[in-house]
Amino acid sequence: MAHINDLTFLHPFIGMDSVSHLRERAACHPDKPFLIWAPFEAPSETWTWARFEDEVARVAGGLMARGVKAGDRVLVHLENCPQTLIARFACGWIGAIAVLGNPALAAPEVRDVVEASGVRAAITQPKLLDAVASCRGLEWIAVTQTDAGEVPAHAPAHGEAFERLMGERAPARAPDPTAPALILFTTGTTSRAKGVVWTHANVLWGGKMAALQQGIRHEDIYHVFLPLFHVVGFSWSFLAAFFTGGTVVLQPRFSASRFWSAAVPHRATITSQVKFTTSVLAQQPVPAHSFRQFTTANHTPSVAKHFGVREVSGWGMTEMVTQGIVGDPWTLQPARSIGRPSHSYAIYIEDDDGRTVTPGQTGHLTVGGVRGLSIFREYDGNEEATRSAFDAQGRFITGDRVVLLENGWIEFADRTKDVIKVGGEGVSGGEVEACMAQVEGVREVAVVGRPDETWGECVVAFVIPRNEACDREALRAQLEAHCRASLAKFKVPREIRIVDDVPRIGFGKVAKVKLREILKAEH
Repeated sequence: MAHINDLTFLHPFIGMDSVSHLRERAACHPDKPFLIWAPFEAPSETWTWARFEDEVARVAGGLMARGVKAGDRVLVHLENCPQTLIARFACGWIGAIAVLGNPALAAPEVRDVVEASGVRAAITQPKLLDAVASCRGLEWIAVTQTDAGEVPAHAPAHGEAFERLMGERAPARAPDPTAPALILFTTGTTSRAKGVVWTHANVLWGGKMAALQQGIRHEDIYHVFLPLFHVVGFSWSFLAAFFTGGTVVLQPRFSASRFWSAAVPHRATITSQVKFTTSVLAQQPVPAHSFRQFTTANHTPSVAKHFGVREVSGWGMTEMVTQGIVGDPWTLQPARSIGRPSHSYAIYIEDDDGRTVTPGQTGHLTVGGVRGLSIFREYDGNEEATRSAFDAQGRFITGDRVVLLENGWIEFADRTKDVIKVGGEGVSGGEVEACMAQVEGVREVAVVGRPDETWGECVVAFVIPRNEACDREALRAQLEAHCRASLAKFKVPREIRIVDDVPRIGFGKVAKVKLREILKAEH
């Protein structure tokens, strides 16, 4: 796998970075609406390109005044709101690295992120402050006035107001596309999440390729409600509009009762959806709207017909930056397919013996690209994880298995890695197992995913007690309480089964494939 610093060709983003692109767009159309903030409990507010660029520069000045410099890490731990975007670009303005926190994380998980990343300071919101404040070593914490537009239940007990970060405009620095810009966290299979390092070139690549592959235009209005700490909400959606100089309508999160009330008056033309959101919206009448296209995980003709839109499907991962397999806005697509190979990646589908599959066969998906440009640069501070992420040919090992269809389209099959997808969130089975093993009276835990019509999958735990004669209901209650206190809500098992044993293979290894088959059959 080539690394961008090892290549001799002219860098496609030479003389650019994500901040210089922002400055250029603001200079080209300063008065055009860039960000329309549509919170649930307050009136909408608009940032033009010029206003957004100016506030980024001023927050960057405030960061510099507090001692933040190039290479420093700042935790940006916020729900969807203008401040999370302003803070990210402000870090990039001065060469600092924004560490993107998932606001659903429990306090111990936030501490893991801060510890793993070497964060100096943090920007958060009132309801997330306690979790952030529990982290040791932070020099200061800035807190927004609201919780993604909602008045907080309690005034922050400590930290300084985010608005006080706005100082004098920071000077512009020389653009460097190879410099690190962001650290996003992805779910591991056996341990804590890994920090995925994106360069400024990765950010620009994500925006440009998402725009090209989805057919996003300068005049488009992209409605974003999926989380901005995930690639679909951030790279596929926000960055596509950012690169083209378009407009973004931003909401705090998905709300069935508030989706159309934001999309219709602001005349949104594009949005990204997941199975859960389209399932919920399908239960409501569809009003007259301006959408021409939904971006989805796979093509579902009935959904496209119901909402009167075209669908463009895609497959990707945090490490992939944007869609490595993608549909086509101008081509008919088979139902359930995730797309065709992107022209910007090398896609390989091989069987267990390394042979290229033929149409109709299922195989392991690996991807060739350029690290620091089309693929992430590295796992932060984890050389071993970075090395093991690529095969002998330098291709990224996705851990997914896909089916090559007769006509060249591709359909998702399953995952070889022990990751459960709950409403688009990746859950490490190993992480949940380690958490539950801390409870006294537990001998062994096996965690797998069960199909779920609403969320895609849900977490199910099989627990073997130390004492077969124990009070199983009391143990189950203790496990549930411990998980709720230690894990993000989406990671907490939907069902905990106290069992005498589980299916095994080889030298006593848990047969998780068999457990999944049992749950699938029950479903």
